[in-house]
Amino acid sequence: MNTEHLHSLTIIGGGLAGCEAAWQAAQRGVSVVLHEMKPEKFSPAHHLAGLAELVCSNSLRGISLDNAVGLLKEELRRCGSLVMEAAEATRVPAGGALAVDRQLFSEYVTDKMESHPLIRIERGELANIPAEGVVVIASGPLTSDALAESLAELTGDRLYFYDAIAPIVAADSLDMGKIFAASRYGKGDGDDYLNCPLNEAEYLAFVSELVGAEKVAPRDFETVVHFEGCMPVETMAERGVETLRFGPMKPVGLTDPRTGAEPHAVIQLRSENRDKTMFNLVGFQTKLTWPEQRRVFRMIPGLERVEFVRLGSMHRNTFINAPALLLPTQQLKADPRLFFAGQITGVEGYVESAASGFLAGITAARQLHGLPLSVPSPETALGALMAHITNADVRHFQPMNVNYGLFPELVVRVKKKEKRQKLAERALAALDEWKENL
Repeated sequence: MNTEHLHSLTIIGGGLAGCEAAWQAAQRGVSVVLHEMKPEKFSPAHHLAGLAELVCSNSLRGISLDNAVGLLKEELRRCGSLVMEAAEATRVPAGGALAVDRQLFSEYVTDKMESHPLIRIERGELANIPAEGVVVIASGPLTSDALAESLAELTGDRLYFYDAIAPIVAADSLDMGKIFAASRYGKGDGDDYLNCPLNEAEYLAFVSELVGAEKVAPRDFETVVHFEGCMPVETMAERGVETLRFGPMKPVGLTDPRTGAEPHAVIQLRSENRDKTMFNLVGFQTKLTWPEQRRVFRMIPGLERVEFVRLGSMHRNTFINAPALLLPTQQLKADPRLFFAGQITGVEGYVESAASGFLAGITAARQLHGLPLSVPSPETALGALMAHITNADVRHFQPMNVNYGLFPELVVRVKKKEKRQKLAERALAALDEWKENL
């Protein structure tokens, strides 16, 4: 029996997440109304009238399964993702990356959406979240002021307008011969943090390079606002050579076991996940360029050969505290008829946004059809990303790209160079199993 007209889904936002969610729901017999404020109103960063506009880079990053984003793309491709279909159709040469012609990409997605019999696009700003019906909120990092007010009422103090991201490093790339585990004054479990001690000469050299390093210039639509609680580490360093020693690099309450004394300065690393495969540099949110981050932060003792899972950034970004607010299905805990998708959930990147929308569209469709809701295993890239944003530490939540540090460890030990291949093989097998049970 054709039941498509008995089910209706509202989607707010015509970016990658909103379009992917709409497509997946419509492909499952759900009638979709997609609200997109362009071309009646543009954000400061958008210029094309079409859907799925790529605002920053035209690259969807690497295609190799050695990179988690490559695996995520492969999972989406196998699941019939509209965004991946559009990317392949509008691809431009980019070596080992998947890059697209922005104009053609937007036109491709717009044409597919406009020609789908179950998708209706309504142009114009939607200032309020509908009080009834199932809704996917995919309004993106530059959510309009009016809708942001409505979201603030819904989420309270769990809605943020700027991110402040510190670099994250892979645990297995740390030189533990120079790093010691300890909490200040032995609090907590006593070894909650990893500590990179610096002597005076190392500290002065580090601060000098930090202050002189190249910074990212703010975009035209970004107002430079630095709150004391999330000030760039290089801005703090510019206040005076000793500032960091009384801030994020303070050594008080710590003893270097190699010397038996308090270090001159310390950089602390805090576990980013329960498996302790990733650590972030505490208090080191930064606007240094990525090459400069690699150069300067590898001056830190113990980080000379470190692998960066995610580099730091600070920019305009509307997002919610997903682990505090969302179920693993991306539904709002306080009102499960509302789904969130895309960068507003705290995923970072084009492919991650599409992935979030992909899952939200499928899950919303299943809810409307009265079917059980299903989330992919965290062994998959899709599942690992969703598990992270809905289970991360509420107190320190910041946007995240997909990376292999989010995945559960392999049961069987393998050589380091084979690890990612095995993780990818396990992920694709788990994806096939999830698809069969949908």
